[in-house]
Amino acid sequence: MAQINRVSVNALNLEESVRFYEDLLGAERIDTPNFGIPVQWLALGRTQLHLFERDLKPTSHHHLGITVDDIEPVYRAAERRNAFDHDAFGNNLVELPGDVVQLYVRDPAGNLVEINHHGVERLPDDLRAQLKGLWDFNPQNEESMRGRLFVP
Repeated sequence: MAQINRVSVNALNLEESVRFYEDLLGAERIDTPNFGIPVQWLALGRTQLHLFERDLKPTSHHHLGITVDDIEPVYRAAERRNAFDHDAFGNNLVELPGDVVQLYVRDPAGNLVEINHHGVERLPDDLRAQLKGLWDFNPQNEESMRGRLFVP
């Protein structure tokens, strides 16, 4: 079975991007080989995030998705950094079918990051008040409402 073990994203300022992922998601720096350019590998659970410093422009919708057990501290860290993305998918907090909440943020290089959390009912009231359903932006039929982000 194939499995993704790492994702690489651009950083305009490597140290700033490393601190962003440490602060927001608890990423941990791990030993990194010398590639001849500024690079830092980070551990996020069993997956690695590789940051490389290059002067590249991010795309509007390409993104990485990260699952967290508790979205509130991630939301608060994103709020402190003014990192919310309200444009890519209509709102920074979006509910999907299957009781999934997605938080959209931009890292310091402008890369779109999707933070996934299972359990709308576990959201604090102030976050729940900001939540919009995917169906508020795009009509959903019976089949699309059965779509699940988290596959058992």
